[in-house]
Amino acid sequence: MRNAAHAQVNAPIQTRPRSRNMYLVPYLLWMLLFVVAPIVLIVYDSLFDVEGNFTFSNYAHFFTPVYMKMTFSSFWYAFLITFFSLLIGYPAAYLLTRTKHKQLWLLLIILPSWINLLLKTYAFIGLFGTYGAVNAILELIGIGNRQILFTDFSFIFVSVYIFIPFMILPVFNALEELNPSLVDASRDLGASTWTTFRRVIFPLTLSGVKSGCQAVFIPALSLFMITRLIAGNRVITLGTAIEQHFLVTQDWGMGATIAVFLIIAMVIIMIVTGNRNRSRRSDVR
Repeated sequence: MRNAAHAQVNAPIQTRPRSRNMYLVPYLLWMLLFVVAPIVLIVYDSLFDVEGNFTFSNYAHFFTPVYMKMTFSSFWYAFLITFFSLLIGYPAAYLLTRTKHKQLWLLLIILPSWINLLLKTYAFIGLFGTYGAVNAILELIGIGNRQILFTDFSFIFVSVYIFIPFMILPVFNALEELNPSLVDASRDLGASTWTTFRRVIFPLTLSGVKSGCQAVFIPALSLFMITRLIAGNRVITLGTAIEQHFLVTQDWGMGATIAVFLIIAMVIIMIVTGNRNRSRRSDVR
């Protein structure tokens, strides 16, 4: 009798892990269909040339000077976009935490990200065009008409505008979680504002900075629509090369090969920053 009663008591406890595992099934199916399967298809397509023959020549061709230059260009522009997003986003997030209606201001910053990317891009084409609002202001103040569209400046400016909400949000959350007593203690000990920021605020919010850099740098690596519409042919990146191979030259193998290297680069960036965040959390504990 005691054994039967003990089994009845333990039965719900034993079924709980099984019921919890059932909730993982939709997530695993989603990951399998929309993450694993596309990556497998990309790797599979990269092993064939234009004529459909199995080959590894696409990977050898990727290391030629042309694609190496595209790779360097992609990383350089992604770095610039991330740098300027951080340079603007961190002070903006810091000021948001000091404002009265910070949630409202944060909503207004995030709101443009809900608008379609293509619509925002065409809006900037109108602003930066020859007869756009920016050139009209330049003529009004006596500078004259300037070629703004199809330049490196316009490409970086529009990219930073699009990605900056993804930098501000994680930095804002990190600043919100910062214990204000630590800042007060630093000032009580005689530290200046710059020293407090450099030695206390920034190191304790570094996890938000890393998350923001991830959210900006990784998608900035594979930009292609903004490079085509805003920068024209002045900016050639790996994302542009993928678009060309899939839609113009129909060389799906080479396009898939470039995509494989982009995926590898993105995974490496996520692993490196993720391990640092975990090690830092373990040190704090």
